[in-house]
Amino acid sequence: MLEARNLRKVYGAIEAVRDISFRVEKGEILGVLGPNGAGKSTTMRMITGFLPPTAGTALIGGHDIVEQPIEAKRLIGYLPENAPLYPEMTVVGFLDFVAGIRGFRGAERRRRVESAIERCRLTAVRWQTIETLSKGYKQRVCFAQAVLHDPSLLVMDEPTDGLDPNQKHIVREMIRAMAAEKAILISTHILEEVEAVCTRAIIINEGRIVAAGSPTEMKARHPSGRLDEVFRVLTQGTAEQTTAHR
Repeated sequence: MLEARNLRKVYGAIEAVRDISFRVEKGEILGVLGPNGAGKSTTMRMITGFLPPTAGTALIGGHDIVEQPIEAKRLIGYLPENAPLYPEMTVVGFLDFVAGIRGFRGAERRRRVESAIERCRLTAVRWQTIETLSKGYKQRVCFAQAVLHDPSLLVMDEPTDGLDPNQKHIVREMIRAMAAEKAILISTHILEEVEAVCTRAIIINEGRIVAAGSPTEMKARHPSGRLDEVFRVLTQGTAEQTTAHR
């Protein structure tokens, strides 16, 4: 469903992403792990077409995000980190607005909105304005707009960051419920996220993939059998050097 091919992004003298390639198929949840500044969000933005790559590309359902952006984006649901919302709108009003932008009309438009509200457990707050919602509910509204058009690929950047344990549990349940019918890509620095929902993971450091495999395979890379130890060994050197030069 998704194939990232040799993605590279350069900002002046800074090479933020260096030759990243991977695949995600329907039914898979791939976690993209890495410390802050590793290149995770930049990679996500290139895959979704929000940022043009310096080199390389991504194929979504066989459509090149650089050469066929409209066809590719129709297949993507994107939940960016700190997704923007219109705080003065009600939940149902915002989702109806999104459905209209997506080109849905009439009964189909209403059906899409109702389906998104139900899937993301928003019934109880459907008439509330977004500004009155908790962070967890706001995140669910963002989730709803990402899945409203039933995309084949769901891309999420830090989907549970800042949520309390109960809200994290609900969002993870929603992700798992959709996994059978979609390819899902999750960027996170929260290690428990990978163990909780992901079927595979890659670790990015300094813009490169430094490890890949299932959570079980990842943990087997360290005698402790702990993912946090694997992560630390693969990424700590750079973090310590950065701290030392501040």
